[in-house]
Amino acid sequence: MEFSRFEVDAKDGETVGDVAYRRIRSDIVNGRLKPLDKLKLDKLKTAYNASVTTLREILNRLAVEELVTAEGQRGFRVAPISATELRELADLRVLLETHALARSMQNGDLDWQGNVVSAHYKLSVIEKELIEGKPDWLDRWVRHDWGFHYATISACNTHALMQTHSSIFDRFMRYHMLVLDFRGTGVAEDHVALRDLVLARDTERAVALLTRHVESGVAHILGTGRIP
Repeated sequence: MEFSRFEVDAKDGETVGDVAYRRIRSDIVNGRLKPLDKLKLDKLKTAYNASVTTLREILNRLAVEELVTAEGQRGFRVAPISATELRELADLRVLLETHALARSMQNGDLDWQGNVVSAHYKLSVIEKELIEGKPDWLDRWVRHDWGFHYATISACNTHALMQTHSSIFDRFMRYHMLVLDFRGTGVAEDHVALRDLVLARDTERAVALLTRHVESGVAHILGTGRIP
């Protein structure tokens, strides 16, 4: 499963920059680095064990992904958040993910179906723990929520679409992590229903459910009152 960008341990053949990039990106998406935090190179050098030159390259890369903002000679900050951006990201996620979902339901084979079932089972275990009151599992929920949604669209056979979607998905999920408030049984029930509709190849109802699922996520996040 496509979990690599959530993993921070070094892999064979990776550079220090590869690991530092994933760690900084993960810390932004998971809310450990807060919106508008100043990204001071001397502190980052110690925290992420990378040179200033490498860190500049990483922060410029993250600026392209709109997770970081460059301030010219004044350096870098974590990108700001807003209700407007959240709604825009949700709209774009729906556009990309529903298209990819429809293509996957048309093209997916038995292995694809098995991956959907497996990814949902892992997600359901995490959601059960969260519903029972274990908020420290939220990081794992982000990972496995992505894993399930990725599995459902993985047979779309369009690399550029998947790359763009994954970037938008992460920026959307950043808002979930910043409010640190799990949606509860409703989101878990959505995932069960989406799994069943996907396996039944019921494209129209699956697309409608996915759209409502994303929109309800926006409403939940904004309802916490923590997004300006």
